[in-house]
Amino acid sequence: MRLLKLRLHNFRQHADTEIDFGEAPGLVGIIGPNGSGKSTILEAIAWAIYGTPAARGDKDSVRNLRAKPRSSVEVELVFSLGRREYSVVRGLYKAELYEDRQLVANAQKDVSQRLERVLRMTREEFFNTYFTGQKDLTVMAKFGPSERRKFLARVLGYERLELAQEEIRARRNSIADELRGLEQALPDRAVLEEERRGAEQRIAAARDGARAAEAARREAQTAFDLEQPRWQEWVARRERLLSLDGELRMAQQAVETARQEFQRIDRELAEAKHARDELARLAPQLEPVERIRRELSDLERLQGEEAARREEQAKLDELQRLIDGLERRLADLAPAMEALPAAEHDAKDLVEHLRAADDTLQQLHADWVREQEYATAKRADLREQYKEFKEQRDRIAKLGPEGECPTCHRPLGREHGDVLALLDRQLQQIVDDGKYFSGRVDQLAKQPLAVTAAETERDSIRVRAQQASERAGQLAAQAEERRRASAELESAWARAAELERRLAGRPTGYDAARHEALRGEFARLEPLRLEGATLEERARRAEALGDEIQHAERAMSARESRAKELSEVVAAEGFAEAAFEAARKRFNGAEGALREAQLAVVEQRGELTRAEEELERATARQAERAEKERLIADLQLRHRLHNELDRAMGDLRTDLNTEMRPEISEIASGFLADLTDGRYDTLDLTEDYELSIVDDGLPKPVISGGEEDMANLVLRLAISQMIAERAGQPLSLLVLDEIFGSLDDARRQHVVSLLRRLGDRFPQVILITHIEQVRDGLDRVIRVEYDAGRGTSVVRDDTTIPGSADAGVAA
Repeated sequence: MRLLKLRLHNFRQHADTEIDFGEAPGLVGIIGPNGSGKSTILEAIAWAIYGTPAARGDKDSVRNLRAKPRSSVEVELVFSLGRREYSVVRGLYKAELYEDRQLVANAQKDVSQRLERVLRMTREEFFNTYFTGQKDLTVMAKFGPSERRKFLARVLGYERLELAQEEIRARRNSIADELRGLEQALPDRAVLEEERRGAEQRIAAARDGARAAEAARREAQTAFDLEQPRWQEWVARRERLLSLDGELRMAQQAVETARQEFQRIDRELAEAKHARDELARLAPQLEPVERIRRELSDLERLQGEEAARREEQAKLDELQRLIDGLERRLADLAPAMEALPAAEHDAKDLVEHLRAADDTLQQLHADWVREQEYATAKRADLREQYKEFKEQRDRIAKLGPEGECPTCHRPLGREHGDVLALLDRQLQQIVDDGKYFSGRVDQLAKQPLAVTAAETERDSIRVRAQQASERAGQLAAQAEERRRASAELESAWARAAELERRLAGRPTGYDAARHEALRGEFARLEPLRLEGATLEERARRAEALGDEIQHAERAMSARESRAKELSEVVAAEGFAEAAFEAARKRFNGAEGALREAQLAVVEQRGELTRAEEELERATARQAERAEKERLIADLQLRHRLHNELDRAMGDLRTDLNTEMRPEISEIASGFLADLTDGRYDTLDLTEDYELSIVDDGLPKPVISGGEEDMANLVLRLAISQMIAERAGQPLSLLVLDEIFGSLDDARRQHVVSLLRRLGDRFPQVILITHIEQVRDGLDRVIRVEYDAGRGTSVVRDDTTIPGSADAGVAA
């Protein structure tokens, strides 16, 4: 892994910082005083890769204190791994990952998980491999013997063997439980064999019974086949008799019906002849009735026309009154049509003026509220900054030059005064900013005059706009009323013309007195007219009834002949009911015997089927037992295999733990020899992982603080190299944060020289330190300072190479 570029926006002290690490390998130093934002660069790299868990505090605490509320926070990291280039852009709520400039993930969790797969390291493994801080150098010394072994096993990945062994044991126990369950549920072999023999015996017995039942059924079928035709013949004779008897009764009924019909027609014929004689007698009296009826019909038609004429004349008079009223209303509404366009134009102009005034007021009020909120927020932020910087300044002042720095955990020495001066300047700048924003808050507490004036102007325009709108609405309503009245007037004129046309076409000449006189005469003659109509109807049927009575007589004779014929046929059948019942009894006996024989066959077949099913179940249970025996054998084999794997995994862990300590000692001893110019070439780790430097073949009983830091450093480098090798990839990047500790100038230069000589193993090494003396041995220097006036960290390239100033770094 090689870092290429890093960009920070509103991330803690860094408002806008860009760092180009470059393509060339070598030692890069990030140098600056405590609190300037050096370690924040390291934190931003981890945050870009692993998200919130890799940052100090909660999600919102990473935002720059001087940034506006809800302003964006973003870190962009570009790095290469193998032949691929990756770019990750992470904010508080979103993240994007590009692989060779192609988007491959765009969610916080997805980006973190994909990068973990790409690096093949968890966050803890990544920090234990690529990143080394001063507090990490003494991590081994803080642990007890068992804790040291567990720590090394974890960072070197050996704990995965323990997890694998636990998984093997869990699977072995699961197999054992399944094996016990199968063995307990395994049925007895003798019981299964007995069930099979019993089923075979029942099958043999059922087959014998089925053969006997089938023989009985054949005998019953033969007897039934002999009796069935005889019975069918008797049934056919009885059905013929019943049919003939039914026809006879129907023929007799038809004879009676024909006789009654003949008598009815004869009576009606006599009545028709009498009615014809009576109608001839009344003819002179009925002659005036038809003439009066026709005249009454004409008068009733003229009466209807007269009523319609009066109704239409009344409608025409009402329409004339409506037309007069509409013409007067149209004359009254004419001025409204002329004044409407001017009124609508005035109302529209006032609405536009009101909208502009309201927009102006809202903008002024929003500016005022925004300035209030900004000033209040800045004052609160400055108070928090003052409290934090004051506590830090007082703590450093109290500790003195020889006290342990809260940031780097080492004495500041000669830098103590510079740090206090820097903090005093920052505190004074915060106080000055706080006074300004406090005054600004007081100034903005009262509503500005511009806002008040805008409100007054807006209210005045609103009143005038409402009045103009009401006036335009009234005129529009009158104009609409005039349009409706014009349409209604045209419709009234059309209806009046239609009524006048219809009145002109209606006939006249209705005589009410003549109508009333004819009504009285017609009422007097009405009984005679009804009697004549009845007689005429009866007389018209006389001729038709003559034909009907001849037809009825012929039909009656035919039906009497048919009834006589059917009586003779029934007598010739010679059917005996007692003989029919005897035949029925014989047939029912044969049929019952056949059904019983068939039922016995079905029962024997069912018994045979059940016995065969029992045999199939017994055979299936034997096959199931055989399958379970095979499965049990397979599980026993797998159980033995997991036991062997458990023992092998335990032996492997023991061997690895045994080999781990000498391998770490060997790698660390090589680093120690390079760091001390060969003075010390052996770093020993006891069985309890206690560290000691060997001098002339003997462990040194006492080592200085500098030698302890040096030993811890080479041990940490050895562990990092082993982790990288176990991960299957070269350790191309190493970040060392404040590792020099109590080393003197000579030891510091030895560390730098060691790292340079180890360039083949660590091509890119980034040193983060506040110690200026190490810069001479670095290939590139990036300086970080805190600008109290701007409230942000400033990063610049401070490499002492001609023409390289400010190259690749911007803030």
